[in-house]
Amino acid sequence: MTTILPLSDPPARLERIVCDDDGLLERMREDDTAAYRELVARHIDRAYALALRILRSTADAEDVAQDAFIKTWQNRRAWQSGKAKFSTWLYRVIVNRCIDLKRAPRSQWIEQIPEPADDKEDALTTIHKRQIYGQLDSALARLPVQQRSALALSYYEEMSNGAIAEVMGASVSAVESLLKRGRQRLRELLKRSERDVRIVLEQS
Repeated sequence: MTTILPLSDPPARLERIVCDDDGLLERMREDDTAAYRELVARHIDRAYALALRILRSTADAEDVAQDAFIKTWQNRRAWQSGKAKFSTWLYRVIVNRCIDLKRAPRSQWIEQIPEPADDKEDALTTIHKRQIYGQLDSALARLPVQQRSALALSYYEEMSNGAIAEVMGASVSAVESLLKRGRQRLRELLKRSERDVRIVLEQS
């Protein structure tokens, strides 16, 4: 995806920064644009993928992901190292924005985009996985947005219920309820393909 960053005249060449997220955020407090670009490079793909699974719109997912990183830069001096993981904060921003967008009236949504193929897989396995991911994503799209968000974080980000609760600003019991109702509805929607979906998720 193309990322629009809130910075002008980027340097022609940037060396990779060997530093954890907190280290990058600390450098950003001093207006280090190279650290910011490294943080974006680390997290933009997963941020976009999460937004896409919730919104089902490439344009809206790009806007949400880019806005989240613009917000990161704008609030760089307010970041408190050690208070929370950056990825948890980022997912919270994305999920909340996606929920807001889904609650607004929408006129049209694009079709599901399949998972990128693993080059090491044979063609039949790749086709099968695309079909299964398509079935899963299509079923997720029919769930209420909060159930969809919780399941996307659980299935695709492999987050614990406690971590999901932190992202969504809810209690663990509320997340467990969302996951339970969401999985029940998924089973109803997937029916015969449920076993194949489960196998693919376990292998991914």
